[in-house]
Amino acid sequence: MYTATGHLDREAMLKQYVPLVRRLAHHMIAKLPPNIELDDLIQVGMIGLSEALTRYQSSQGVQFETFATQRIRGAMLDELREGDWMSRGSRKSQKEIEQAVHRLEQRLGRSPIESEIAAELDMNLNDYQALLGKVRGTQLVYLEDMVGHDDDESFLDHHAVDVAADPFALLRDQRLRQSLVSAIESLPEREQYIMSMYYEHDMNLKEIAAVLNITESRVSQLHSQSIARLRAKMRSH
Repeated sequence: MYTATGHLDREAMLKQYVPLVRRLAHHMIAKLPPNIELDDLIQVGMIGLSEALTRYQSSQGVQFETFATQRIRGAMLDELREGDWMSRGSRKSQKEIEQAVHRLEQRLGRSPIESEIAAELDMNLNDYQALLGKVRGTQLVYLEDMVGHDDDESFLDHHAVDVAADPFALLRDQRLRQSLVSAIESLPEREQYIMSMYYEHDMNLKEIAAVLNITESRVSQLHSQSIARLRAKMRSH
């Protein structure tokens, strides 16, 4: 969309992509603790959209919506990180689950089942499943969360660079994606379905629950467990 003078019509573009910001915010809010406000995410997402309009160059060979999606998500993630949205206790529990999964995989040579993870954590199955529900915030996972550390560069800095000008960054991203695909394929079958429906088909927890004929809270538990498995695998890449 351009003005009569040949310049990008920012106002028209902002209006056109408001639904994208709202969709990304709704998708993200479902994975966050209840104290996070949807309107706050949308507001931050609009800032990310505005930055995308400022920095986008068609010569990069990337569609604007793809570029804007990265910027919007990145702005939301950066805001959440700055606000320390995950409690210290949840962060500790997340790491304990990941470490338990990693130890079991090394010992068993396969993906552990829920009861084995619970036993490794010295918990009964019900308590472990309740813990999975409590670490719901750890479901907010994208590629940079699986390989980065707390003091690494931000999502925005890592993903909004001119990839075409940095072939090493492009190669790193390709290898990371290949590793992620391999890790997802190693998940138990039902968890693979959940990850596919959630991330590839953009289905929410309620829709996935209906497809699998289980409760929404159970989908949330299995999703958290899937993320713990993936993070444990991806830490080595």
